Amino acid sequence: MTDITVIICTFNRSSGLNKTLHSLAASVVPSSISWEVLIIDNNSTDATADVAKSFVKQQPNRFRYLLETKQGKSFALNRGIAESAGRVLAFVDDDAVVQADWLFNLSSPILEGECQGTGGRILPQGTFRPPAWFPKDHQQAQGALVIFDLGPQRSRLHTAPFGTNMAFRKFVFEKYGEFRTDLGPPPAPHRGEDSEFAGRLLAAGEEMLYLPSALVFHELPVHRMTKSYIQKWSLEKGYSDAALSSEAERYKIGGVPLYLVRRLLVWATRWLASVRPAQRFGNKLNALWIVGQIVEHRRKKSLRVPRLGDATPAAEQ
Repeated sequence: MTDITVIICTFNRSSGLNKTLHSLAASVVPSSISWEVLIIDNNSTDATADVAKSFVKQQPNRFRYLLETKQGKSFALNRGIAESAGRVLAFVDDDAVVQADWLFNLSSPILEGECQGTGGRILPQGTFRPPAWFPKDHQQAQGALVIFDLGPQRSRLHTAPFGTNMAFRKFVFEKYGEFRTDLGPPPAPHRGEDSEFAGRLLAAGEEMLYLPSALVFHELPVHRMTKSYIQKWSLEKGYSDAALSSEAERYKIGGVPLYLVRRLLVWATRWLASVRPAQRFGNKLNALWIVGQIVEHRRKKSLRVPRLGDATPAAEQ
């Protein structure tokens, strides 16, 4: 049996994919560990297939290519899980570049039985100089830019890692199910398929480790480093978090949990009262995140549908 399968789901990003595959091809892994790279093309219409097949041709024992015709990242992820040969499944995005020791550092604690899953450090490609208004340690701000940086020390994970840089023992997908196909980038209604799955493991008490030595550099397009993009991301994160919530809140106003109303008042007040640019913007992001949750709770009430978090995943219907 293969030790590790790296799964890359890709859609119309041939240039970024080429860089990702080149970095993976340069991976330094002990000869005693067998590994493969599985490229799942989710109906790309650009040169993705040609790029992927060129690596398969050059290294047929290392790279494999598959076409998943069901549109949606979670369908592609689940296809990769089904087709993988590895005992450990590592995930990386098609717009990221990995360090040469990334795969070994990310996977070895799982292979050695220390934990069931790992999450690595994600930093922006190139020289990242955040503007004065950017709150560097703010969860929403970092999430919008796909930054996952919990510091330089290895530690136990208490928060879900990002799909750009994570790995799991394959067995956990048999035990806890696969990625939810009602979540993910569009056309799915809500994002968060990666954090939802990792959250399932954490909620069940499974050991997961943060590994800063498993480093990935993620592309940071210019349009993301704007206030409007980060604000929109925070609002949509609120939609997703409320859709996934299974909390039973006794006190509600118009379907909205009362604690959200209280939190909105607190963060809106802090936003308006803040003077320093980064602190002010961070408080605004918190307020927008809560607004997103309130809007989603109102939407669910008006549609009179069950919480998305309580619904049966499409893959199980």
